[in-house]
Amino acid sequence: MAATEQRLSTTVLVIGTGGAGLRASVELAEAGVDVLAVGKRPKNDAHTSLAAGGINAALATMDPEDSWQQHAADTLKESYLLGDPRTTEIVTRGAARGIDDLERYGMTFAREQDGRISQRFFGAHTFRRTAFAGDYTGLEIQRTLVRRAEQVRIPVLEGVYITRILTHEGAVFGAYGFDLRDGTRYRVHADAVILAAGGHTRIWRRTSSRRDENTGDSFRLAVEAGARLRDPELVQFHPSGIIEPENAAGTLVSEAARGEGGVLRNALGERYMSRYDPERMELSTRDRVALASYTEIKEGRGTEKGGVWLDVSHLPRQTVMDRLPRVYQTLLDLQMLDITRDPIEVAPTAHYSMGGVWVRPEDHSTDVRGLYAIGEASSGLHGANRLGGNSLVELLVYGRITGRAAAAYSESLSAQPRSAAAVAEARAEVDGLLAADGPENVRALQRAVRNTMTEHAGVVRDEEGLRTGLAELAAIEKRMEDVGVHPDVAGFQDLAHAFDLKAAVLAARATLEAALERRETRGCHNRSDYPDMNEELRVNLVWSPATGITRESIPPVPEEIASLMEEVSTDGKLQE
Repeated sequence: MAATEQRLSTTVLVIGTGGAGLRASVELAEAGVDVLAVGKRPKNDAHTSLAAGGINAALATMDPEDSWQQHAADTLKESYLLGDPRTTEIVTRGAARGIDDLERYGMTFAREQDGRISQRFFGAHTFRRTAFAGDYTGLEIQRTLVRRAEQVRIPVLEGVYITRILTHEGAVFGAYGFDLRDGTRYRVHADAVILAAGGHTRIWRRTSSRRDENTGDSFRLAVEAGARLRDPELVQFHPSGIIEPENAAGTLVSEAARGEGGVLRNALGERYMSRYDPERMELSTRDRVALASYTEIKEGRGTEKGGVWLDVSHLPRQTVMDRLPRVYQTLLDLQMLDITRDPIEVAPTAHYSMGGVWVRPEDHSTDVRGLYAIGEASSGLHGANRLGGNSLVELLVYGRITGRAAAAYSESLSAQPRSAAAVAEARAEVDGLLAADGPENVRALQRAVRNTMTEHAGVVRDEEGLRTGLAELAAIEKRMEDVGVHPDVAGFQDLAHAFDLKAAVLAARATLEAALERRETRGCHNRSDYPDMNEELRVNLVWSPATGITRESIPPVPEEIASLMEEVSTDGKLQE
């Protein structure tokens, strides 16, 4: 029997119900614009809720000398000059307003005794500009936005997987998907679509993302609609992911642990950051700390389980309980480890997609008319190294801007053409997978992708490894022709895994091909065969299946920001 298909209509469809998607939805609803938000995960448990340490804005509550210009300078410097200066200015100028919005929605920040919002140091910031709520800032932001979405009566479809963005002659007219529980199909007609479905870090074996999130959905949906990707090879490996238990490998120990005074030691007991960045030590940038830990492990100074030690046990117990409550509880729950007494075994973990869908800095529109991308799905701000605390403020700033842009785009339309052929194609794609009864297991193929990316596109890369990775990926793509998809009484998760696999393979190919093209070492991207930065590669690499990789120049940095930037240095960056 054919599956039930529901038809829905809205002015703006938002795909993804994390912080970015909800902030855009709230902006639209507050402006009186019809909006529908759809997410494959429950909105209370979106990936944003895992963000721990804080959110950046030059509020100058602790250091009066701070300014948006200095925030921009720090961001661009640590992007290794691959960040877009216009995007950076928009985010850093708009950051304080983003904090104001959260306060207006009722969020509670940590405060000083006189009522000022507290701000703490995060790695590579010139001043204290990271506002926080304990070490569960993302969770508080998500709760605040969920509550606000309910207040302004935004309809949210949870547990619905979007399989395709519907387009006609280069413009969107909606999206197609299915319910994860009962398989009900959804055809949603919309004037504009905002894509906020995260990044692609789940395609590595050790990752801070959970099992069915950040599998590259945004990349696949955008590319198949006709958009391009920018810098997919630039992936941030967070220095401190736990090693065990296996089912939680990669779970983050927040950067706040280092911000509050945690130290890193190798198996010999050496505080090794003195070799890599003696001035900033553990407060160095994420790419340098991750590479330092990787090097210690690779050269035989790691623990038996392949990690290093992160120690906060020298801090006063009350400091740990007040400032790092989530880290404390997580380690107690997962390992029965009391971090006020014993060190934590950690290793670098795939954490954040700094590249993503190509968007314009002004409004995060894409190559496809009416399609926008925000949050980790998008690109432009972070370049080759994301500063901790920048992603949460980015989603607030662009959630607001892009919500308004999508509404204006809808208002500008005199008519919205649709395509019966595009709908039929989307329907047939789902039907085809449901009919697939081959011998290949979808989950096994996902694991094969993760193994390939971990072995050949991890913290350190080289030409031979990347080419081997592409060959392995081609073999996986061939095996995908013989998958079997088997929904059961528990629901249609197996169908979702099949689409996750399609996304993972596309994201992996883009990442490997761009990493091959970027024959230099810059920020998070370490090429052991090209250990130096190459000025000719101070460009963004833009990828699509149709054009392959093209190079895109980066606009000059305005003088008021450039004058505050120190020269980008490679000190502390070790090569194999």
